[in-house]
Amino acid sequence: MNHSHLNRGIIHIDMDAFFASVEQRDHPELRGKPVLVGGSVASRGVVSTCSYEARVFGIHSGMPMARALRLCPSGVFVEVNFRKYSEASRKIMKIFHSITDLVEPMSIDEAFLDVTENHLAQPDYAAVAREIKERIYAETELTASAGVSYNKFLAKVASGWQKPNGLTVITPEEAESFLERLPIEKFFGIGKVTAEKLHRMNVRTGIDLKALSPELLTAHFGKSGVFYHQIVRGIDTRPVETVWERRSYGRETTFPRDTGDLRKLRVTLRILACNVSRQLEHSKLNCRTVTIKLRYDDFQTVTRSASFPKPLATGADLGAAAVALLRKTEAGQRKVRLIGVSVSNLAGADVVEQCEAQQLYFDFIPEKFRK
Repeated sequence: MNHSHLNRGIIHIDMDAFFASVEQRDHPELRGKPVLVGGSVASRGVVSTCSYEARVFGIHSGMPMARALRLCPSGVFVEVNFRKYSEASRKIMKIFHSITDLVEPMSIDEAFLDVTENHLAQPDYAAVAREIKERIYAETELTASAGVSYNKFLAKVASGWQKPNGLTVITPEEAESFLERLPIEKFFGIGKVTAEKLHRMNVRTGIDLKALSPELLTAHFGKSGVFYHQIVRGIDTRPVETVWERRSYGRETTFPRDTGDLRKLRVTLRILACNVSRQLEHSKLNCRTVTIKLRYDDFQTVTRSASFPKPLATGADLGAAAVALLRKTEAGQRKVRLIGVSVSNLAGADVVEQCEAQQLYFDFIPEKFRK
């Protein structure tokens, strides 16, 4: 094992009940109350975030709002206000970048930071985490939980250890015994289904997982098995990545109003596909994989992909593939706020393109696409 990795300072910052905390900050009358942020019952919405007061009722994100309100009749429903949360997120990300250039945002309210070298010239990584938490509170009046360790996996597990407003440090010396005692469902990257499968194999904690050979883990879990074999030993050499190099092109758009109109969604996909096809043409490339991305009105984001034996490049082909994928989503039953098309598995040039999905806006569908 390369021991230089043990000297890294990796921090995972996770905001506490982010959307709900922003609402409680802006509406003092909501403080101390069970707040449920998400889509309304009328639109069959789900809970995006709930306050800690609501969690004691067994409510969690992704739960249908109607069920949440049955579990907690005193719960206060608040409609999602994404603009407000984005504004808070921007301030928080700015703080991260003032500490280190190596910031990898995982979502609107969490990120990994590599602070091995930091702008505070502070060798004590726990002190850096404390400083970040204090700055976040000073600038946004919101609390964050921080995990500090020498790799991403341990930092992520640590940040969830003492929520809310926690700060947990796992040193290289403590990692082994910490992981041996850790319940299997607390391992980041081990979801509910995998945890149940491991329980059936009599694996309850890290020490049980450690006893399984890499061959056995690979036989049961494929490539993930290798990952599990390493993380239970505290080995995770993944870097904090600031720019994801992607072999893909994409276009997406946010609708001015959430829509359940399938025809409008199909037409929009075809327009986006035409834009992507022009990008391919410009780079003299074609693709074998088409992916569509949908964000529903409750901010749940889903993707659907299809791969083809023959390369595609024309707007018509990409559009047809994207429209076919739309059938595999809940569009029509659920309203959509954002839709996107991207292509990957590119052939032609052996160059890795750094090409982010680009945001487009259109309030209406142009006449020529109304056919």
